[in-house]
Formats: sequence, C-alpha cells, structure tokens
Amino acid sequence: MNESAAHRHFAVQCFNGTWDLINQSERTESESAQMLIRSAASLWHWSERDDCTPQNMSIGYWQMSRVLVLLGEANLAARFGQMCLQVSPAEDPFLVGFAYEALARAALVAGDKIEMDRCLTEATMRAGQVTDADIRKALEADLATIAPMP
Repeated sequence: MNESAAHRHFAVQCFNGTWDLINQSERTESESAQMLIRSAASLWHWSERDDCTPQNMSIGYWQMSRVLVLLGEANLAARFGQMCLQVSPAEDPFLVGFAYEALARAALVAGDKIEMDRCLTEATMRAGQVTDADIRKALEADLATIAPMP
C-alpha cells in the first residue's frame, strides 16, 4: 500500500471508529479517550493526503468538535467548530450549516444561550438553502437534537 492509500485507509477507519463511539449511549473513560484520539487521527490522515479538499477538512473539524462537546470541552469544541466554519466553502450550505451546528453545541456546553441561539438560527437558515431533500433532512434532524437552554 502506498502512502496516499495508507492515509486514506486510516482516515476512514479512524473516522468510522469515532462514530461507533459517538453513537454509544455510555462510554468508559478509555472509550472516551479512544474517541478523541481516533477523531484527531482521522483529521490528521486526511490533512496529509494530496487530494484533501476543504470538504474533507470541514467534516474532520466538525467531527472533532462533536467529540469535544461530548467530552465537555466547550472551548476546544468551539475552536474546532470555528475552524470548520473557516474551511467550509461558503457556497455549500450543508457544510456551513453543520459548522454552525457544531458551534451551537459548543455554546450549549459552555452555557452561552445567546451564542447557541445565534448559531442555531444560522444553521437553520443554511439548512433551508440545501436543495437536496435527503441531505437537508439530515442537517435538520441533527439540529433537532440540540436541546434548547432554559
């Protein structure tokens, strides 16, 4: 296997392994550590590929932000959410919407209702711009899982 193929293999394996851990309703401390390490490894392997696109980086930053939210790391989650937003092509409302979704979750963990509401509004607006119904529904379904703050 050449280096590029190895990076692709490990990026995908680590990304999917991270999702397996994200989807668990409960995680041990060791599983939480593995979730973080795998997400970081996936992002790094994508960044090392010659054919890495802004979309790949956006998705990687987004997943890292989600993991950090689950670990209660609001500041780091917001930083990765911001990186996600910065690399997401402005003409792609799906990716931009998910960047704002990441920022909304980070604000929720930080206890910042104003920022959470702002980011949810931005994400919802972007979701409305997604022309593919199935893709729009995926974003809307994810947004619906963010519990509003009192």
